[in-house]
Amino acid sequence: MYSTDISLHPPATHDVRPEIREKRSSAVEKAVRALSGGIVRFWRTRMEHPGGIVQLVKKYEQSVSTLSDREIREKAQGLGMELRRHGMIEELVAQVFALVREASGRTLGMRHFDCQLVGGAGLLKGMVVEMETGEGKTLTATLPATAAALAGIPVHVISVNDYLTSRDAGTMGPVYRALGLSVGCVQHGMEYGERRSAYECNITYCTNKEIVFDYLRDRITLEECSDPLLLQAEYLYGRNERVRRIMLRGLHFAIVDEADSILIDEARTPLLISKMTGDKDETRFIEQAMALTDLLREKEDFTIDIQSQSIHLTSPGKERLTGLTESMGPLWTGRVRREEMARQALTAQYLFRRDEHYLVQDGKVQIVDEFTGRVMPDRSWERGLHQLIEMKEGCEVSGQRETQARISYQRFFRRYLHLSGMTGTAREVAGEVWSVYGMPVLRVPTNRPMVRKGCPDRIFLSRDEKWHAVVERVRQLHESGRPVLVGTRTVAASEHLSKLFHKEGLRHEVLNAKYEQEEADIIARAGEYGRITIATNMAGRGTDIKLAPGVADRKGLHVILTERHEAGRIDRQLAGRCGRQGDPGSFEAVLSLDDPLLRGGRSKAYKILSSWMIQNNLTLGTTFGKLAITAAQKKVERIHVNMRKELLKMDEQKGETLSFSGGAE
Repeated sequence: MYSTDISLHPPATHDVRPEIREKRSSAVEKAVRALSGGIVRFWRTRMEHPGGIVQLVKKYEQSVSTLSDREIREKAQGLGMELRRHGMIEELVAQVFALVREASGRTLGMRHFDCQLVGGAGLLKGMVVEMETGEGKTLTATLPATAAALAGIPVHVISVNDYLTSRDAGTMGPVYRALGLSVGCVQHGMEYGERRSAYECNITYCTNKEIVFDYLRDRITLEECSDPLLLQAEYLYGRNERVRRIMLRGLHFAIVDEADSILIDEARTPLLISKMTGDKDETRFIEQAMALTDLLREKEDFTIDIQSQSIHLTSPGKERLTGLTESMGPLWTGRVRREEMARQALTAQYLFRRDEHYLVQDGKVQIVDEFTGRVMPDRSWERGLHQLIEMKEGCEVSGQRETQARISYQRFFRRYLHLSGMTGTAREVAGEVWSVYGMPVLRVPTNRPMVRKGCPDRIFLSRDEKWHAVVERVRQLHESGRPVLVGTRTVAASEHLSKLFHKEGLRHEVLNAKYEQEEADIIARAGEYGRITIATNMAGRGTDIKLAPGVADRKGLHVILTERHEAGRIDRQLAGRCGRQGDPGSFEAVLSLDDPLLRGGRSKAYKILSSWMIQNNLTLGTTFGKLAITAAQKKVERIHVNMRKELLKMDEQKGETLSFSGGAE
């Protein structure tokens, strides 16, 4: 039996956003779940393994292949009625999968591989499906999306950016329409009416940020009233009828693409909707706070923790701050407010860097998504941080913003009646995915054997030596005709490397947050003969890199990582850009002991030892350098896990307080 914890009937028009109502677990319940988590995860991934779906689908393929296009649509509608009556039982699911496979073959010229059938069944069971990069997760999602949609369940397919949602909705649309289903796509900048129409489709493609913000906008529309019975009474008696003004039909069934990025990496920051206040006193307050950063002294008044990206005021620093602000006005009299604003100003000054955390375009500060390298338009940091950075960069300072609604990704996605995900890198965070979202991780074998080759890490003392080695390595590969993809962590690093390539006469393409319009086209051509591509972080994630004719004979695409990222999974994603679908390919890391990841932390002893060994040409120096970098990466990963736990805890507490007081979320 497949998942049975999802609604098998479409919601009535007066139902307001069906979703799981949160119930905070007690300490005892959390302890029991933690102790039994490993056993339950093992049972679900082993005992509920969907491998048997392949033979069941093949049983129906012959009969399906003889149907006309009209008969396929009629058959799909009939199966939808059966799914509503009996639920997601294996026989019915297999028949749906066989229809989707046939429809895909006819409309797209692509038939699902057996591994994609297994992945689709895993998504129906509420799992996070780990499939290697390039194994066709986009096509895999059509299987569970169709099964749920035919059963009358609204489906949300959620991805990381507008380009992927538009591309996937457009590419997969013919498959859904061949089966009598409608497809919608929600993108940034769409008007209310367009959004509501898209959400009314059987299957809606959207980004994680857009759907969360639409959810929060609906919360604001509903105000403090979210009780389904009260809203139904409003509907019946025609009073206010707020239900007619909301966009979402509820949180029924979600398939989250790049699940590790959305559910884990981006879960450190809450999403909020705010409005401009335009308070002149607040603007003056921010000016004063920025001026204080020139008066406070590092190590004496404050310390900087690079790895946790935080500022800590020392006891003498707090006393000095009190003295400096005595004559600055009433906004500086409260101790908590005073110290928080000083920390924010120091954070803006010392921890947020241009072309890494943000860009300045057309006189405005634009936030760069640290996980994708893309600009996030119309986004701003909270608690005055955005205004402080605007002042730091000499931009026009925007007004302070007052929060109207907020929610963390953890709390939002846990409200779906049925949640599933797919990604190329999930096993490293399987424990966290289970503890937060209750989803086990299912690893699906590749369709063809992988022949990707990993080369040993190369570690240098300084970044200058590293960049020189990268340039020489790229020149060597370029002369052999192999395409090269060089991954950098920041926009600044990508532009620095670009200048070095220009100086050496190496023609190349740059893919970073400044040129995101050409992103898909640039990354898609990265497999051409002799092509050199520089990409920030995981820019272009989700776009297939196909090898041009003759490139496979030259050992395929070579990927160079120029810096370890804060999560090892991102390194694995970048390495996975080569060697897709059984293609040849290779990757290597060219690093330095001056990389930002090694700033501070307990890896200092390793760094000193490895530096001495590398200077003296001792081979163990590279080993110790690798240990230093790995130790620093693991430490940052632990810090981020704790940050996500604290955010979830704080968000739950705020939710309980607002619920008790009758306030909006």
